[in-house]
Amino acid sequence: MSRIYFLTVALVLLARVAEAAAADRAFFVFGDSLVDSGNNNFLATSARSNFPPYGVDYPTHRPTGRFSNGLNLPDIISNSILDTEPPLPYLNPQIMNGQNLLMGANFASAGIGILNDTGLQFLNILRIHQQFALFQDYQTRLSKKIGRGRAQELVSHALVLVTLGGNDFVNNYFLTPFAPRRRQFTLPQYCRYLISEYKKILMKLHELGARRVIVTGTGPLGCIPAELALSGSPNGECAPEPQQASQIYNSLLVQMIQELNNELNSDVFIASNAFDKNKDFISNPKNFGFETSNVACCGQGPYNGLGTCNIFSNLCSDRSAFVFWDSYHPTERALRLIVQNIMTGSTKYMNPMNLSTAMAMDAPRT
Repeated sequence: MSRIYFLTVALVLLARVAEAAAADRAFFVFGDSLVDSGNNNFLATSARSNFPPYGVDYPTHRPTGRFSNGLNLPDIISNSILDTEPPLPYLNPQIMNGQNLLMGANFASAGIGILNDTGLQFLNILRIHQQFALFQDYQTRLSKKIGRGRAQELVSHALVLVTLGGNDFVNNYFLTPFAPRRRQFTLPQYCRYLISEYKKILMKLHELGARRVIVTGTGPLGCIPAELALSGSPNGECAPEPQQASQIYNSLLVQMIQELNNELNSDVFIASNAFDKNKDFISNPKNFGFETSNVACCGQGPYNGLGTCNIFSNLCSDRSAFVFWDSYHPTERALRLIVQNIMTGSTKYMNPMNLSTAMAMDAPRT
């Protein structure tokens, strides 16, 4: 028999094992607007997206607080990988109804960063230490519902997604030419400082019981419509300094994840290389079925990159043709390609392994 046959059989078996590992697996989400599913709807903050045209392609065609035209990253992971409904925002009172608590929870809050001084302009948002405090509250509630032992088992077996870092650049270091962090650090120094603080965050998450964690890096920040507009890019060339920041930061993030896994003697953390995957779309959009990669579907000004997406903004008719939904966030279609890469990508994109391999390792032994 041919090698192709054996490879096909192996891939099918791996997928079945991964499906078994996904069964009844809780899902926890921490981070910023890329993964916020509506927590900020319950907070007095300007960092919200609970208004049209956000949600135009969501199943209900209504805004939900997701910074997307439709589904966001946790939604797609839940639906296509875990085969479950997405976990509810923890601030949503419905989290306590029925079996919702057993499915996990989303603690993410738009506007936050690794650093507590990131996103100060958004006022009342759930900074990462507050998200962790809510995670502890969740575990207390869960223990009362199913018992402490079962609660610990549910958390340790869960899939966890953490998305942080982008705001520490666009809403902190690069926010103004005279930002305090910019005066305090050179760009390489700042990236190293962020990574050192991020390591503390991930160690705390491990302390709280997480044992399988996807950590996403930043995309190519210099290429997002907001930075193209602010830098005055004449022909869509990526802004050099934010782009350099992404490259330095993501390289250091992968190194830190490797070091942390070595210290724990276990591959708890998986680094997802969002920079290279997004750069693929941006450099060759037509290869992925996109028409444009530098203009946002929704917005105003150059590249539709100024201000926020709102009911008065320019709005494209075919969201599937755009990499970016608004000045910062990808479209649902771009996110689906990113999730596919998280599941099956090579070590160029997923280090030390992709999620399919990790879930096969996590499957119960028979």
